[in-house]
Amino acid sequence: MLRPTVFAATLLAAAAASASPGHKPGHGHDERAYGEPGDPRRPARIVQVTMREADGRMTFVPDRIAVRRGEQIRFVLRNRGALDHELVVATLEENLAHAKEMEKFPEMEHDDPNARRLAPGRSGEILWRFTRAGEFDFSCLIPGHREAGMFGTITVK
Repeated sequence: MLRPTVFAATLLAAAAASASPGHKPGHGHDERAYGEPGDPRRPARIVQVTMREADGRMTFVPDRIAVRRGEQIRFVLRNRGALDHELVVATLEENLAHAKEMEKFPEMEHDDPNARRLAPGRSGEILWRFTRAGEFDFSCLIPGHREAGMFGTITVK
């Protein structure tokens, strides 16, 4: 599989730019504007998300998720569609930029703690802790999928 490093470098730069003041990349944690990878030793609220196609649209159910700042979420993902789908948690700006990269490299697969790609009938998880308040995006960035309606919003208060 093709795993371009260009986008990984872009994400690292964005993460460094959005990290807390005084944070130096590569020094102990992977915090981004929308949070950090979860800790499997800590409790997490389970949020089930179904990926599917229906009536000419591609969707996540639910497509709106409310989270408390500091809360750890275990996204339990199920692909109930007939196509591969993925869920990528990021800022809207990061996901839109990433979608453009995916157009150039449609077979790109993610090896990131904030993303999971699933074949039809498969399930998977993302464990994420939301450390900052705001509105964040989750999208399927396989070319054409976001445009077909496969995106949602995470509101952290």
